[in-house]
Amino acid sequence: MASEKESTQHVASNGNTKETSQKTEESSDQSQPTKKPLKQRTESNKRKGPAGGFDSTPIPSAPSGYTVKITFHRATNLPLADINSLSSDPFIVAQINTSLQTRHKEDPPLRLRTKTIGQNTDPVWETEWIIANIPASGFKMKCRLYDEDPADHDDRLGNVHVNVGPIDENWPGIKDQKYPVKKRMGSKRAYLVRSLAVCFGKAEHMNGFLYVSVKVLSRTQGEDGGRAYTIGPQYWIRHYSPLLGRLLGQKEPREGETTCPGKPKPNRYNFQANQIQLRGPVPEAMYHRYVEFKPFVKSMFTAKGIRGYILSKALHHQHARVYNFDKNTAYEEFQEPCKEFTQKFLELVHYDQGGRIFTYVLTLDALFRFTETGKEFGIDMLSKHTMHSDVSVYIAFSGEFFIRRLKHHRRDPPEEGGHNKTHPPDDISGGPPKDEPKKDPSYYELVVDNDSGTYRPNAKLLPDLKFFFEANFPGLHVTTLDCQGDAEKMEKMKEEQREKKKTEGDHIIYTQLSRTSSMSSSDIEELDRLEEAGEMPERHFRHQLMREAGARADAAKLHMKEYKPSNNREGWRGSKHRPGQDDEAVAKLREEARRAGEASTSTAHR
Repeated sequence: MASEKESTQHVASNGNTKETSQKTEESSDQSQPTKKPLKQRTESNKRKGPAGGFDSTPIPSAPSGYTVKITFHRATNLPLADINSLSSDPFIVAQINTSLQTRHKEDPPLRLRTKTIGQNTDPVWETEWIIANIPASGFKMKCRLYDEDPADHDDRLGNVHVNVGPIDENWPGIKDQKYPVKKRMGSKRAYLVRSLAVCFGKAEHMNGFLYVSVKVLSRTQGEDGGRAYTIGPQYWIRHYSPLLGRLLGQKEPREGETTCPGKPKPNRYNFQANQIQLRGPVPEAMYHRYVEFKPFVKSMFTAKGIRGYILSKALHHQHARVYNFDKNTAYEEFQEPCKEFTQKFLELVHYDQGGRIFTYVLTLDALFRFTETGKEFGIDMLSKHTMHSDVSVYIAFSGEFFIRRLKHHRRDPPEEGGHNKTHPPDDISGGPPKDEPKKDPSYYELVVDNDSGTYRPNAKLLPDLKFFFEANFPGLHVTTLDCQGDAEKMEKMKEEQREKKKTEGDHIIYTQLSRTSSMSSSDIEELDRLEEAGEMPERHFRHQLMREAGARADAAKLHMKEYKPSNNREGWRGSKHRPGQDDEAVAKLREEARRAGEASTSTAHR
C-alpha cells in the first residue's frame, strides 16, 4: 500500500494542472519561444553525497502532437567504400530534432539505426520508424549514411537532410521522395573510386539519393505532448563482439590442445551483447543523471579537458565495439509487444540456463541494452553501465537482472508470497539443465534491481519499472529488488545464481584489460573471491602490455585466416553488369593470345 501511495503521489506531482493545461491550449504550438533548459533538481542535492542520481525535473508542458511513421525505402548510387569488393555495406543512422524543449540540454535526441545491407551500392531497407508526439511545427531529420567496417571505423558515405514543416491530420505527407546525398562529409576515398568508375564508363551516375516517406498516422493520445518518443516497431539485435580476444583476456583454444597435463583449454566463449527497442514512453519519473563519485567523472561525461576527452572517447569506442554490427549480427522486428516478443527476450538471455546475471541500461527512448556479467567477465576502465549507456548523461534506469523458472506457472513467484519453487535455486524437472527450456513466458520470472553505482536509480521508482516491463513483455512475471532496502535478499538470490552457474554454467574465466572505479556489488564480491582463490593474481604492467600485444597479433591472424576474397570484383561497373559476365570472352582472348605467342615463337626459331 505504501508503494501505491508513493506512486500515486508521484504521478499527481508530475501531472499537469488545469491551469497549466488551459495556458497550453491558448498558446500556439507552432511558434514557441526558445527557453533555457530547466535547472537540475536531483535528489542528491538535498542530502550529503556526490551530485547525480534521481532528477525530479518535470517534462516541459506542451500540447499533444502527432504520431508519425517514417519509412527509409532505399538508396541509389552510393560510393564504393570497400576496396576488396569494390562495393559498400551501407546503413543509416537517423536523428530527429523538434522544437520541443528538453529537460536538460544533455538529453539525447531520438535516433534509429537501420540494419546493414551487405555489398550493395543500391541498398533496399524498407525500415519503418513510428514516433509519437511530433509537434505541429514539424521536425528536422538528419540521416547519416555509413559503410559498415567491423575491423575498423565505419566510413561516412554522406548526409541527407529531411525538413518537414507544419503538419496536422490532413497533411498529405511525403511519398517515396528522393533526397540527394551530400558528399561534403563523405569518405574522400570512396567518392574517388566512384568518380573513377564514372570516368571510365563503368558506373552510370556519380550522385547518390535516399528515398524516404513520411506519413501522419493520427493525433497522439494523451494531454501532455512535452516529449517525442519511439512507439515501434519493436526490434531486437544480438551482437557478437569481433574483438573477443581483446575484450576478454583469454585465447580461443584448438580442439585437442591442453594448457597443462590433464587440463583441457577452455572453450571459446562468444561474447554477446543485446539491444531491444521497447514500446515507449518510459515513465516520466524514471530520469537519472550520472553520479559524480570521482572528481574526473564529470569531465568524462561532458568530454571536457584532456583527461575527460580521452576517457569519453575510449568509452564511446568500447561501446561501439561491444555493440558492433557485422555479418553475424542477428536482427528481427515485431509490430508490437506480444508473446513471441517475450519468447525472443527469453531466448536472448538463455532462459534459466546456467544461473546467468545480466547488467542492463534502459535509455530515455526505451532502448533496453544488456550483457551478461559475472566472474568470467572482467571489469572495464570505468563502469559497465557507463559503457552500455554510451556515456550518456541521462538515462531512465539501470541495474542488474536474472531469470528464474517457476514450477507452477499459474501461481505467484515465491518473492510475491506464492507457494512455488524456482530454478535456480531448486532443481525442477521440465527444463534446464537436463531438459529443453519451456517456451511459455508464464513459466519465467524476471528479477530486476537498481544495483548501479553509476546512476543510482531511485528505489521508489521500481514499481514504475515493473509496470513498464510487464507491459512490454506480456506473460512474464516481474519482481523488483531494492539494492539497499532488499540488500540481504538480493545478495542471497544472486549467490544462488552463482552457485548454479558453477554446476550448470560455463567454467571459463575471462578478464578485461583494465580496472574499474564504479561497479555493482556482485562484481566486487566475485573479484574478491577470485583473488582469495588465487584465480586472479595481481598483474604486472609488463604482463598487460604482453597480453595486449598478443591480442592484437591474434586478432590480425584471425582476420587473415577468415579473409575470403569477394567473388564480385566488378562492382565498379554498375548494378547492370553481372559478376563474371565477361569470363568466357576473357578466357577466349587469353587462349588466342597464348596460341599467337606460341606461333610467333616457333616462327622465330625457324
